Amino acid sequence: MALPPPDPQFILRGTSAAVHTLHFSCGGQEPDVPILFSGSENGLIHVWNLKTHRVDTALDGHGRKSVYCVETLGGKDRLLSQGRDQRICLWDLAEGRTSVADSVFTENVGFCRCSLLKVAQGRWLMAMASKALEEVQVLELPSKTSVCTLKPEVGAKLGMPMCLKLWQLSCGSQPLLLAGYEDGSVVLWNLSMAKALSQLVCHQEPVMSLDFDSEKTKGISGSSEKVLSIWSLNEQQNLQVYKTHTLVNAGVADIAIRPDKKILATAGWDHRIRIFGWKKLKPLAVLDYHTATVQCVSFSDHKNPGKRLLAAGSKDHRISIWSIYSQT
Repeated sequence: MALPPPDPQFILRGTSAAVHTLHFSCGGQEPDVPILFSGSENGLIHVWNLKTHRVDTALDGHGRKSVYCVETLGGKDRLLSQGRDQRICLWDLAEGRTSVADSVFTENVGFCRCSLLKVAQGRWLMAMASKALEEVQVLELPSKTSVCTLKPEVGAKLGMPMCLKLWQLSCGSQPLLLAGYEDGSVVLWNLSMAKALSQLVCHQEPVMSLDFDSEKTKGISGSSEKVLSIWSLNEQQNLQVYKTHTLVNAGVADIAIRPDKKILATAGWDHRIRIFGWKKLKPLAVLDYHTATVQCVSFSDHKNPGKRLLAAGSKDHRISIWSIYSQT
């Protein structure tokens, strides 16, 4: 008999707005106290202490416009955030600082989260949807130098990029980009040649989110439909459908594969978080707590497996924290 789904370990309240994005930082001086960053519709970024379950700091850098992406750059003191004010802000939070250190004006009106990839010590690539609706711009950070602009071929009709994932097979190998588009396609881009290597129609509707496992060269995407699409890259770097999984209810806002590549979580429009085994996409649990759309899911990568957590943020202004490591 299957185990009943667990209850949340605890709930974080106090964002007083819909939660759009979450990101854990487990390293740093106190490895036992992971930090969770959340970005809200009211433009605030909250830095949560997961020992006290309270907000340590609230950062305000997006003119009260919705924040839909937060990422750390190699430690909890360097933060990147992206908001509806068409800005990507870089923060230096060392020694209690709370002001924006630098920013990039994207001029993009969509909701596409940028994607980061560490390419060397202190050097990152950042892919972001560009001013021209179908284009993706890749910059190097912290210099903000342009690396390339990825433009679909004339007549491709992909629509806007909806989600992005930079990755590389191994350290030092060529960085590549996976992009999900409005027409339901996932496209693999080569950055050095600035050209599309492969395109696959995965959904009938816009691709809302995707994640990719570079070890297995296998990815997963979700849309407003009832279907999760699993696809893989063959040796010739062609995308191909691996399998599909039909959900009970339509609408996937976010997908995250856990860093150990064993399970994945989906954030559902039906207020639920679904957990699957990554190997065969076996449904493992339905986590039912929220009273509105779950907009984001994020796994922590704590050194101690027993302390790894899953966080989910919802339109109901709450963040649920789950310990599902022992259950799977």
